[in-house]
Amino acid sequence: MTDARFDALCIGNAICDVFSHVEEDFLVRENLVKGAMRLIDTDEALTLYGKMGQTVRVSGGSAGNTAAGIASLGGQPAYFGKVAKDELGETYAHDMTGTGVHFKTTPLVNGVPTARSMILITPDGERTMNTFLGACTEFGPSDVDQEIVAASAITYMEGYLWDPEEAKKAFLAAAEIAHQNGRKVAITLSDAFCVDRYRPEFHGLIKDGVVDIVFANDHELKSLYETADLETAISAAEATGILTALTLGENGAMAISPQGRVKVDAQTIDEVVDLTGAGDLFASGFLFALARDYDYKIACELGCLCAASVIGHVGARPERSLKDVALQDGFSI
Repeated sequence: MTDARFDALCIGNAICDVFSHVEEDFLVRENLVKGAMRLIDTDEALTLYGKMGQTVRVSGGSAGNTAAGIASLGGQPAYFGKVAKDELGETYAHDMTGTGVHFKTTPLVNGVPTARSMILITPDGERTMNTFLGACTEFGPSDVDQEIVAASAITYMEGYLWDPEEAKKAFLAAAEIAHQNGRKVAITLSDAFCVDRYRPEFHGLIKDGVVDIVFANDHELKSLYETADLETAISAAEATGILTALTLGENGAMAISPQGRVKVDAQTIDEVVDLTGAGDLFASGFLFALARDYDYKIACELGCLCAASVIGHVGARPERSLKDVALQDGFSI
Protein backbone atom coordinates (compact mmCIF):
# COMPACT_ATOMS: atom_id res chain seq x y z
CA MET A 1 0.00 0.00 0.00
CA THR A 2 3.05 2.23 -0.05
CA ASP A 3 2.21 3.49 -3.56
CA ALA A 4 -0.67 5.57 -2.17
CA ARG A 5 -0.45 9.35 -1.98
CA PHE A 6 -2.35 9.32 1.31
CA ASP A 7 -1.92 6.80 4.13
CA ALA A 8 -5.59 7.15 5.04
CA LEU A 9 -8.64 9.13 4.09
CA CYS A 10 -10.67 9.77 7.23
CA ILE A 11 -14.38 10.56 6.84
CA GLY A 12 -16.41 11.90 9.72
CA ASN A 13 -18.25 14.62 11.57
CA ALA A 14 -16.29 17.88 11.57
CA ILE A 15 -16.94 19.04 15.12
CA CYS A 16 -15.42 21.66 17.37
CA ASP A 17 -14.89 20.13 20.83
CA VAL A 18 -15.60 22.25 23.91
CA PHE A 19 -14.04 20.67 27.03
CA SER A 20 -14.89 21.32 30.65
CA HIS A 21 -13.90 19.56 33.89
CA VAL A 22 -16.95 18.78 36.05
CA GLU A 23 -17.75 16.82 39.19
CA GLU A 24 -19.88 13.66 39.15
CA ASP A 25 -22.88 15.50 40.63
CA PHE A 26 -23.00 17.81 37.58
CA LEU A 27 -23.87 14.79 35.41
CA VAL A 28 -26.53 13.73 37.92
CA ARG A 29 -28.15 17.18 37.98
CA GLU A 30 -28.28 17.29 34.19
CA ASN A 31 -29.54 13.68 33.86
CA LEU A 32 -26.54 12.69 31.75
CA VAL A 33 -25.32 9.11 31.29
CA LYS A 34 -21.64 9.06 32.18
CA GLY A 35 -19.38 8.01 29.31
CA ALA A 36 -22.10 8.19 26.67
CA MET A 37 -22.46 10.32 23.56
CA ARG A 38 -25.86 11.88 22.85
CA LEU A 39 -27.14 14.18 20.16
CA ILE A 40 -28.70 17.51 21.18
CA ASP A 41 -30.42 20.36 19.37
CA THR A 42 -29.35 24.00 19.15
CA ASP A 43 -31.32 25.18 22.19
CA GLU A 44 -29.99 22.44 24.46
CA ALA A 45 -26.46 23.06 23.20
CA LEU A 46 -26.70 26.71 24.23
CA THR A 47 -28.29 25.87 27.59
CA LEU A 48 -25.67 23.28 28.51
CA TYR A 49 -22.83 25.54 27.41
CA GLY A 50 -24.18 28.23 29.73
CA LYS A 51 -23.95 25.86 32.70
CA MET A 52 -20.38 24.76 32.00
CA GLY A 53 -17.49 26.39 33.82
CA GLN A 54 -14.15 27.19 32.25
CA THR A 55 -13.79 25.62 28.81
CA VAL A 56 -11.13 24.75 26.25
CA ARG A 57 -12.12 24.79 22.54
CA VAL A 58 -10.34 22.45 20.12
CA SER A 59 -11.17 21.29 16.58
CA GLY A 60 -12.18 17.66 16.86
CA GLY A 61 -14.49 14.96 15.59
CA SER A 62 -13.47 11.30 15.82
CA ALA A 63 -12.15 10.82 12.27
CA GLY A 64 -10.67 14.33 12.30
CA ASN A 65 -8.69 13.42 15.40
CA THR A 66 -7.46 10.26 13.70
CA ALA A 67 -6.33 12.24 10.66
CA ALA A 68 -4.49 14.72 12.87
CA GLY A 69 -2.77 11.84 14.65
CA ILE A 70 -1.58 10.33 11.37
CA ALA A 71 -0.14 13.70 10.38
CA SER A 72 1.62 13.94 13.75
CA LEU A 73 3.26 10.58 13.04
CA GLY A 74 4.69 12.05 9.85
CA GLY A 75 2.06 10.42 7.66
CA GLN A 76 -0.02 11.84 4.82
CA PRO A 77 -3.73 11.90 5.76
CA ALA A 78 -6.75 13.32 3.96
CA TYR A 79 -10.10 14.21 5.49
CA PHE A 80 -13.71 14.60 4.35
CA GLY A 81 -16.05 16.46 6.71
CA LYS A 82 -18.66 19.21 6.40
CA VAL A 83 -18.37 22.54 8.16
CA ALA A 84 -20.37 25.74 7.60
CA LYS A 85 -18.96 28.89 6.09
CA ASP A 86 -18.78 30.59 9.48
CA GLU A 87 -16.14 31.54 12.01
CA LEU A 88 -16.05 28.13 13.66
CA GLY A 89 -15.91 26.39 10.28
CA GLU A 90 -13.01 28.55 9.13
CA THR A 91 -11.19 27.85 12.39
CA TYR A 92 -11.75 24.12 11.94
CA ALA A 93 -10.39 24.13 8.37
CA HIS A 94 -7.38 26.18 9.47
CA ASP A 95 -6.64 23.75 12.31
CA MET A 96 -6.87 20.71 10.04
CA THR A 97 -4.65 22.02 7.26
CA GLY A 98 -2.28 23.48 9.85
CA THR A 99 -1.62 20.00 11.25
CA GLY A 100 -0.77 18.65 7.79
CA VAL A 101 -4.14 17.12 6.85
CA HIS A 102 -5.43 17.49 3.28
CA PHE A 103 -8.90 19.00 3.82
CA LYS A 104 -10.76 20.55 0.90
CA THR A 105 -14.43 19.70 1.53
CA THR A 106 -16.60 22.58 0.30
CA PRO A 107 -18.20 24.39 3.30
CA LEU A 108 -21.97 24.75 3.69
CA VAL A 109 -23.32 28.19 2.78
CA ASN A 110 -26.54 29.68 4.19
CA GLY A 111 -27.37 26.65 6.31
CA VAL A 112 -26.99 25.41 9.86
CA PRO A 113 -23.84 26.35 11.81
CA THR A 114 -20.68 24.28 12.19
CA ALA A 115 -21.09 21.40 14.66
CA ARG A 116 -19.82 21.47 18.22
CA SER A 117 -19.60 18.94 21.06
CA MET A 118 -19.63 19.76 24.76
CA ILE A 119 -17.34 17.22 26.45
CA LEU A 120 -17.66 16.95 30.22
CA ILE A 121 -14.63 15.40 31.92
CA THR A 122 -15.08 13.86 35.36
CA PRO A 123 -12.18 13.44 37.84
CA ASP A 124 -11.52 9.85 36.67
CA GLY A 125 -10.83 11.08 33.13
CA GLU A 126 -14.06 9.67 31.65
CA ARG A 127 -15.80 11.90 29.10
CA THR A 128 -19.50 12.46 28.52
CA MET A 129 -20.25 13.94 25.11
CA ASN A 130 -23.20 16.17 24.17
CA THR A 131 -23.12 16.82 20.45
CA PHE A 132 -24.87 19.28 18.15
CA LEU A 133 -24.23 18.01 14.62
CA GLY A 134 -25.11 21.16 12.70
CA ALA A 135 -23.47 21.27 9.27
CA CYS A 136 -22.21 17.68 9.65
CA THR A 137 -25.63 16.38 8.65
CA GLU A 138 -25.24 17.95 5.21
CA PHE A 139 -22.29 15.75 4.19
CA GLY A 140 -23.25 13.69 1.15
CA PRO A 141 -22.11 11.96 -2.07
CA SER A 142 -21.27 15.26 -3.78
CA ASP A 143 -18.57 15.79 -1.13
CA VAL A 144 -16.73 12.60 -2.12
CA ASP A 145 -13.66 13.48 -4.19
CA GLN A 146 -12.99 10.35 -6.24
CA GLU A 147 -9.33 11.20 -6.85
CA ILE A 148 -8.63 11.50 -3.12
CA VAL A 149 -10.35 8.18 -2.38
CA ALA A 150 -8.43 6.44 -5.14
CA ALA A 151 -5.14 7.87 -3.86
CA SER A 152 -5.69 6.72 -0.25
CA ALA A 153 -4.34 3.40 1.00
CA ILE A 154 -7.24 3.08 3.44
CA THR A 155 -10.59 4.87 3.55
CA TYR A 156 -11.71 5.07 7.18
CA MET A 157 -15.13 6.17 8.41
CA GLU A 158 -16.48 6.83 11.89
CA GLY A 159 -19.68 5.06 12.92
CA TYR A 160 -21.11 8.33 14.24
CA LEU A 161 -21.51 9.46 10.63
CA TRP A 162 -23.87 6.57 9.94
CA ASP A 163 -26.84 8.56 11.31
CA PRO A 164 -27.57 10.87 8.31
CA GLU A 165 -28.88 9.02 5.25
CA GLU A 166 -26.85 11.07 2.76
CA ALA A 167 -23.65 10.33 4.70
CA LYS A 168 -24.33 6.60 4.38
CA LYS A 169 -24.61 7.01 0.62
CA ALA A 170 -21.38 8.98 0.59
CA PHE A 171 -19.50 6.29 2.50
CA LEU A 172 -20.84 3.49 0.30
CA ALA A 173 -19.78 5.46 -2.78
CA ALA A 174 -16.33 6.03 -1.31
CA ALA A 175 -15.99 2.35 -0.39
CA GLU A 176 -16.81 1.30 -3.94
CA ILE A 177 -14.25 3.72 -5.37
CA ALA A 178 -11.63 2.49 -2.91
CA HIS A 179 -12.15 -1.15 -3.81
CA GLN A 180 -12.15 -0.38 -7.52
CA ASN A 181 -8.68 1.03 -7.01
CA GLY A 182 -7.38 -1.86 -4.92
CA ARG A 183 -7.59 0.05 -1.64
CA LYS A 184 -8.85 -1.00 1.79
CA VAL A 185 -11.95 0.26 3.64
CA ALA A 186 -12.35 0.55 7.41
CA ILE A 187 -15.01 1.61 9.88
CA THR A 188 -14.84 2.36 13.58
CA LEU A 189 -17.94 1.44 15.55
CA SER A 190 -17.53 4.65 17.60
CA ASP A 191 -19.89 3.96 20.49
CA ALA A 192 -21.93 1.06 21.93
CA PHE A 193 -25.08 3.17 21.60
CA CYS A 194 -24.22 3.73 17.94
CA VAL A 195 -23.93 -0.04 17.49
CA ASP A 196 -27.32 -0.51 19.16
CA ARG A 197 -28.88 1.82 16.58
CA TYR A 198 -27.30 0.25 13.51
CA ARG A 199 -26.29 -3.30 14.43
CA PRO A 200 -27.96 -4.99 11.41
CA GLU A 201 -26.47 -2.44 9.02
CA PHE A 202 -22.97 -2.81 10.49
CA HIS A 203 -23.26 -6.58 10.17
CA GLY A 204 -24.29 -6.04 6.57
CA LEU A 205 -21.20 -3.93 5.85
CA ILE A 206 -19.03 -6.78 7.15
CA LYS A 207 -20.94 -9.62 5.48
CA ASP A 208 -21.15 -7.88 2.10
CA GLY A 209 -17.46 -7.01 2.03
CA VAL A 210 -18.03 -3.24 2.10
CA VAL A 211 -15.47 -2.95 4.91
CA ASP A 212 -12.18 -4.81 5.25
CA ILE A 213 -11.26 -3.58 8.74
CA VAL A 214 -13.36 -2.94 11.86
CA PHE A 215 -12.16 -0.83 14.79
CA ALA A 216 -13.89 -1.34 18.14
CA ASN A 217 -13.38 -1.26 21.88
CA ASP A 218 -14.51 -4.15 24.07
CA HIS A 219 -17.92 -2.60 24.84
CA GLU A 220 -18.65 -1.95 21.17
CA LEU A 221 -17.57 -5.41 20.07
CA LYS A 222 -19.78 -7.06 22.71
CA SER A 223 -22.67 -4.86 21.60
CA LEU A 224 -22.10 -5.77 17.95
CA TYR A 225 -22.32 -9.49 18.71
CA GLU A 226 -24.92 -9.11 21.47
CA THR A 227 -22.99 -10.82 24.22
CA ALA A 228 -21.73 -9.90 27.68
CA ASP A 229 -18.72 -12.19 27.26
CA LEU A 230 -15.67 -10.68 25.56
CA GLU A 231 -14.23 -14.02 24.44
CA THR A 232 -17.51 -14.83 22.68
CA ALA A 233 -17.38 -11.47 20.89
CA ILE A 234 -13.74 -11.99 19.87
CA SER A 235 -14.56 -15.44 18.49
CA ALA A 236 -17.46 -13.96 16.51
CA ALA A 237 -15.16 -11.29 15.07
CA GLU A 238 -12.64 -14.00 14.20
CA ALA A 239 -15.31 -15.90 12.29
CA THR A 240 -15.99 -12.94 9.96
CA GLY A 241 -12.64 -13.45 8.24
CA ILE A 242 -11.76 -9.76 8.23
CA LEU A 243 -9.36 -7.73 10.35
CA THR A 244 -10.68 -6.37 13.65
CA ALA A 245 -8.59 -3.88 15.64
CA LEU A 246 -9.77 -4.17 19.25
CA THR A 247 -8.84 -1.76 22.04
CA LEU A 248 -8.97 -3.05 25.62
CA GLY A 249 -8.24 0.06 27.67
CA GLU A 250 -5.63 -0.59 30.37
CA ASN A 251 -5.35 -4.16 29.05
CA GLY A 252 -3.87 -3.07 25.74
CA ALA A 253 -5.10 -3.99 22.28
CA MET A 254 -5.58 -6.92 19.95
CA ALA A 255 -5.61 -7.54 16.22
CA ILE A 256 -8.03 -10.30 15.23
CA SER A 257 -7.62 -11.74 11.74
CA PRO A 258 -7.80 -15.02 9.80
CA GLN A 259 -4.12 -15.46 10.73
CA GLY A 260 -5.02 -15.49 14.43
CA ARG A 261 -4.85 -13.05 17.33
CA VAL A 262 -2.07 -10.63 18.21
CA LYS A 263 -2.25 -9.10 21.70
CA VAL A 264 -0.11 -6.27 23.07
CA ASP A 265 0.02 -4.54 26.44
CA ALA A 266 -1.03 -0.95 27.06
CA GLN A 267 1.61 1.75 27.44
CA THR A 268 2.36 2.85 31.00
CA ILE A 269 1.47 6.48 31.70
CA ASP A 270 1.90 8.66 34.77
CA GLU A 271 -1.66 10.01 34.95
CA VAL A 272 -4.92 9.64 33.03
CA VAL A 273 -6.11 13.20 32.49
CA ASP A 274 -8.70 12.84 29.72
CA LEU A 275 -9.74 9.71 27.84
CA THR A 276 -11.18 11.75 24.97
CA GLY A 277 -9.64 10.62 21.71
CA ALA A 278 -7.89 7.50 23.01
CA GLY A 279 -9.63 5.29 20.46
CA ASP A 280 -9.20 7.89 17.72
CA LEU A 281 -5.46 8.09 18.27
CA PHE A 282 -5.13 4.32 18.53
CA ALA A 283 -6.65 4.26 15.05
CA SER A 284 -4.05 6.82 13.92
CA GLY A 285 -1.18 4.54 14.84
CA PHE A 286 -2.85 1.37 13.57
CA LEU A 287 -3.84 2.88 10.21
CA PHE A 288 -0.42 4.48 9.73
CA ALA A 289 1.25 1.13 10.33
CA LEU A 290 -1.09 -0.77 8.01
CA ALA A 291 -0.63 1.78 5.23
CA ARG A 292 3.14 1.41 5.57
CA ASP A 293 2.89 -2.42 5.54
CA TYR A 294 3.97 -3.02 9.14
CA ASP A 295 2.73 -6.20 10.80
CA TYR A 296 -0.25 -6.33 13.16
CA LYS A 297 1.88 -6.44 16.30
CA ILE A 298 3.62 -3.19 15.42
CA ALA A 299 0.28 -1.68 14.37
CA CYS A 300 -1.20 -2.48 17.80
CA GLU A 301 1.88 -1.23 19.64
CA LEU A 302 1.99 2.01 17.70
CA GLY A 303 -1.74 2.47 18.25
CA CYS A 304 -1.33 2.00 22.00
CA LEU A 305 1.58 4.46 22.04
CA CYS A 306 -0.52 7.13 20.32
CA ALA A 307 -3.47 6.51 22.64
CA ALA A 308 -1.26 6.76 25.73
CA SER A 309 0.21 10.02 24.48
CA VAL A 310 -3.16 11.74 24.11
CA ILE A 311 -4.82 10.69 27.39
CA GLY A 312 -2.13 12.42 29.42
CA HIS A 313 -3.58 15.86 28.62
CA VAL A 314 -6.92 17.54 27.94
CA GLY A 315 -8.02 17.28 24.33
CA ALA A 316 -8.17 14.61 21.67
CA ARG A 317 -5.27 15.74 19.51
CA PRO A 318 -1.52 15.40 20.10
CA GLU A 319 0.27 18.16 21.98
CA ARG A 320 3.68 16.98 20.79
CA SER A 321 4.95 15.18 17.70
CA LEU A 322 3.84 11.56 17.76
CA LYS A 323 6.69 10.77 15.40
CA ASP A 324 9.15 12.02 18.03
CA VAL A 325 7.34 10.02 20.72
CA ALA A 326 7.48 6.88 18.57
CA LEU A 327 11.15 7.31 17.70
CA GLN A 328 12.03 7.81 21.36
CA ASP A 329 10.15 4.60 22.15
CA GLY A 330 12.21 2.64 19.63
CA PHE A 331 9.91 2.55 16.61
CA SER A 332 11.49 2.88 13.17
CA ILE A 333 8.99 4.98 11.20
